Amino acid sequence: MKHLRKYLAELVGTAALLCVVIGSGIMAENLSSGNNGVALIANTLATVFALYVLIEAFTPLSGAHFNPAVSMVMAYRRELPLELLMGYIAAQLLGAAIGAWLAHAMFNLEILQWSTKVRSGSSQYLAEAVATAGLIFVILRSGPGKASTMVAGYIGAAYWFTASTSFANPAAVFGRMMSNTFAGIHPGYAPYFMVAEVIGGFLGLALYFALGSGADHNDT
Repeated sequence: MKHLRKYLAELVGTAALLCVVIGSGIMAENLSSGNNGVALIANTLATVFALYVLIEAFTPLSGAHFNPAVSMVMAYRRELPLELLMGYIAAQLLGAAIGAWLAHAMFNLEILQWSTKVRSGSSQYLAEAVATAGLIFVILRSGPGKASTMVAGYIGAAYWFTASTSFANPAAVFGRMMSNTFAGIHPGYAPYFMVAEVIGGFLGLALYFALGSGADHNDT
């Protein structure tokens, strides 16, 4: 039962995150009169606020991963029991799909749909690797009680400094490929994003190990 509650927390948290990302994208596109810059600002702000709140709310329940790349890294570090990893990932993927469908239902759109939005090219995949590497590094470097602020701040920035607008999350890719809206991604390019994100996640872990867990000070 304890494990089921963790899985449920990951499912609900991921669903809420994707509902915010996709729903705010729909609202932003409806209100921005075709100005993609304004729409992206609105989408970014909603995501930042939601991430902070969701991480604060769900960390005591499941660790608030909402992201298979995060769960993989935490399992590698033995901070997540290996036997829970597949359950976490399944809950995150299902939650992402539910979040997309819920956003569509709230805006009276066809619930089941596929994105036609092309996001492809080596620069996009590199951007996803960089975004996810940075996310993992930030998570591992965040002090007690600081993860929600640091992660929300980092993702808000990464929306703008990466060519891909920083999905940084295979579950987010999975949910967004089911939404033919502002935040969507064509299913044909989703696997490349996911692979880049997993690679990036472990590169972020390697960077964390390379720099050390503490701070070195040079007093000379």
